[in-house]
Amino acid sequence: MFAAAWLCYAAGAENNVAPVRFDDVARQAGLNFVLHNCPTPQKHMIETMAGGIAVFDYDGDGRPDIFFTNGAELPSLSKTGPQYWNRLYHNDGNMHFTDVTESAGVGGEGYSMGAAAGDYDNDGHPDLFVAGVNRNILYHNLGNGKFEDVTAKAGIKSGEWAVAAGWFDFDNDGLLDLWVVHYAEWSVSDDRYCGDRTRGIRIYCHPKYFKGLASTLYRNRGDGTFEDVSKKAGIADFAGRGMSVAFADYDQDGYPDVFVTNDNMPNFLFHNRGNGTFEEVGLVAGVALREDGKAVASMGTDFRDYNNDGLPDISVTALAGETFPLFRNAGKGNFVDATYPSHIGALSIHHSGWGTGLFDFNNDGWKDLFTSNSHVNDRVELFEPAVYKEPDSIFLNLGNGVFRDYSAEAGLNESKAHRGSAYADFDSDGKIDVVVSSLEGSAELWHNISPNSNHWISLKLSGTHSNRDGIGAHVRIGNQYNDMTSAVSYASSSLDSVHFGLGAASVIDRIEISWPSGKRQTLRNVKADQVLHVREPE
Repeated sequence: MFAAAWLCYAAGAENNVAPVRFDDVARQAGLNFVLHNCPTPQKHMIETMAGGIAVFDYDGDGRPDIFFTNGAELPSLSKTGPQYWNRLYHNDGNMHFTDVTESAGVGGEGYSMGAAAGDYDNDGHPDLFVAGVNRNILYHNLGNGKFEDVTAKAGIKSGEWAVAAGWFDFDNDGLLDLWVVHYAEWSVSDDRYCGDRTRGIRIYCHPKYFKGLASTLYRNRGDGTFEDVSKKAGIADFAGRGMSVAFADYDQDGYPDVFVTNDNMPNFLFHNRGNGTFEEVGLVAGVALREDGKAVASMGTDFRDYNNDGLPDISVTALAGETFPLFRNAGKGNFVDATYPSHIGALSIHHSGWGTGLFDFNNDGWKDLFTSNSHVNDRVELFEPAVYKEPDSIFLNLGNGVFRDYSAEAGLNESKAHRGSAYADFDSDGKIDVVVSSLEGSAELWHNISPNSNHWISLKLSGTHSNRDGIGAHVRIGNQYNDMTSAVSYASSSLDSVHFGLGAASVIDRIEISWPSGKRQTLRNVKADQVLHVREPE
């Protein structure tokens, strides 16, 4: 009855889609962050790629907090003043936040880009990795509201341009490992002129002028230190212009796989062989390129099941004229380009996107797609029929394999140079909210005030044999499937609960959880509309 109620509610005509409405409450919430990318006349490529965000409950009070990465002065790449600090905002409740950067000790160093949250030492306090230009930082959460920079003693390296990172347990030993995504070889002394010199119009150079770099995989030794196993794992030979990373067990063999977006290069899909090594299968699996064989400016990504068939799919953002590719998992290790059949192709063709997330914003039982939008080139309007600053977008899932653009009705009306986005239920009302960064602009906190009365449940997982965060756990409710992951969007991280919209169902007959350790757990007759804490069985 439960699954049938969903299908009746969400399948049907486009007119029956449950409405979504957002309200930007950043100012009244005390979220006064401005991302300073320090734009220069030299148009350094790093200037246009900042903006990662991490959402995680750093102090264990049950409310997700917000961390923003920030730029630095150029050409020194130094945070020469508080305007360049990375910022941590404590969630006080009632949709209000307080800046706790100084007391927490996370102002940072260098030109920061991406952020990844995860409890790497299983002490119950989520830690934080910050990726940056030639400077990475690993913060250990001390559990008293403060963080310690343990980068050097943990064995984490710097020296390359890192854009994004993510935590996952690639060997299923119960310890979170770290994947760091690099973009390209770059120096502040690089001074290639791109644009129209005769008109004196300089722009950010095309990615083709930058030599890509391979990702780095750090294995967690369990003693507070990490081992660089990139060569041993077989990923060191795959250089790309990496932008973001996401994890899911796409072939259901019990080991998490890795998808890396590449800028104007084929994307990578690293299949986890289960023996400590990976095989790059992006081309044969059908996710390296669009169906027409073209590489696009792949930026943000999410690796999640959008069509309720139990198999994780892949969404990607790109630039205007390229669409936002959507790869449907067809099973047996293969993906199908569903960009146009899903209507995402036509809906996104004129948009440029960075952050992205597949979440059920109207709680109707189907994951919708949110994208934070803007072009990469701040002078694109002088050369192309495209725009630089755009509003964000939301594409509602109609439940029949297609989406509808609901951005205007949802109130997403702020045109900015948007970059990262992160997702959580910040006020515990059962509706997923969104926080978005923008270059030289104020952050947005999109409070989900959707008027529908659909039911929901959020599962906060705690591993015993698996990692403490439960990252990598696979959850099924009726015909819905979702995974516990913190690697979502562009250079960003959302470490919160596993959220399900339930439509009209007020009681859940059965919840099935597959833990990374291999243990399976079933919960029965669970009431909806609650945050449910679930501990992995002994």
